[in-house]
Amino acid sequence: MIKVLITGSNGLLGQTLLKQLLDTRCNVIAISKGKNRFPTEDGYHYFGIDITNTDLLLSTIRAVKPHFIINAAAITNVDFCEDNKELCDAVNVDAVKHLVAVTKELNAHLIHISTDFIFDGTKGNYKETDIPNPVNYYGKSKLLAEEVIVNSTIDYTILRTILVFGKVAKMNKGNLVLWLKEKLEDKDEVTIVNDQFRMPTYVEELARACLLAMQEEAKGVFNISSNKLLSIYEMAQQIAEVFELDKNLIKPISTATLNQKAKRPPKTGFNLDKSIKILGFQSKSFKENLQKFKEKLI
Repeated sequence: MIKVLITGSNGLLGQTLLKQLLDTRCNVIAISKGKNRFPTEDGYHYFGIDITNTDLLLSTIRAVKPHFIINAAAITNVDFCEDNKELCDAVNVDAVKHLVAVTKELNAHLIHISTDFIFDGTKGNYKETDIPNPVNYYGKSKLLAEEVIVNSTIDYTILRTILVFGKVAKMNKGNLVLWLKEKLEDKDEVTIVNDQFRMPTYVEELARACLLAMQEEAKGVFNISSNKLLSIYEMAQQIAEVFELDKNLIKPISTATLNQKAKRPPKTGFNLDKSIKILGFQSKSFKENLQKFKEKLI
């Protein structure tokens, strides 16, 4: 039986992966910081381990001997990373170095989640082969992690993704869709940037891409997202439409007015041709995924 170990199993992607993997014949091991947040304890093994606790992390992985390690653990708060570089490096870079080492030792396959923020956002529609140039510390940390993996001799899959949304049990942080839905339901007026462009990713699709990477034993770098570039303001409008909320409460503003700690790339978005061809990834529009998400919430 194939053994799959998930790091960061308490997060949005981690819990979604766990749920999808429990529907397969895989033997699943989940690792995350603190108490288990997943609704059931049946059908898998959970270990409460901080990924920066290297000795415990490695001894557990060595004991388990997984065939696949899916690294869904990361600090993704861009402004937090700018203020907490040491912790950002510990989780986003150093832990990856240790995962690469144990992956090699066990002759396993590492599936790692990366980001559009490795790019500077000057052109958009990025291919896997485009040259990265991060504009903030979070992006730099994720690029360093990619370089550690690519320069190793292990079997690996890097899945780059954008602005992940969805919902799981006991979430420790929100996302654009849930935040805006709640604000509009409360009849609060909100300001949303209209000069940043992304292709947001439904977490169910990202988890499915991880499973496709396992199934195909795909090696290399792949882009995973929805299939149409939208401004964040346009996304907000679509969220209001799908959830039948008042669009007039959404007011456009420019990024410059936000005075954010970390710089953001203005326009990312992915070319998805490689993932469609090699992984069999079936990308959908943001609106289609929103509709699926809405049905799941009902």
